[in-house]
Amino acid sequence: MRIAIAEADMARDLDEVPIGACIVDAEGNILAAASNRTITNNDPTAHAEILALRAAADKIGNYRLTGTTMYSTIEPCVMCAGALVNARVARLVFGAHDERFGGVETKFRLCDSPDLNHRIEIVSGTLANDCRELMQDFFKMKRSGS
Repeated sequence: MRIAIAEADMARDLDEVPIGACIVDAEGNILAAASNRTITNNDPTAHAEILALRAAADKIGNYRLTGTTMYSTIEPCVMCAGALVNARVARLVFGAHDERFGGVETKFRLCDSPDLNHRIEIVSGTLANDCRELMQDFFKMKRSGS
């Protein structure tokens, strides 16, 4: 999770919403890490989770990331949760819940829905305070005009 937080810090430094993600294989080797780049890339799909999935799939040469764990600072949105299911990620560890757009536990339960053909083990609340503070501080700064 510390790597995901470092990625979120990089996003913040680019004036992007500070969300970071990383993917590790079953042995704990880092396959990919990414931060939000929607503004930088002019791409509404350039969420940290999507970019990390793309990079990890490219690294292993397979879109199926079976046996992997994704770490994300914030609960993934519906788009990212769906991509995690499609990639067959085994486990998702995230920090803070997203009360407005959460696609994993808060608003929707895409990652462990019995209606889908793949379910992901979910661990929420890991370093939640640190992850939440990143977001809160970022939006306070934006509102203050700094």
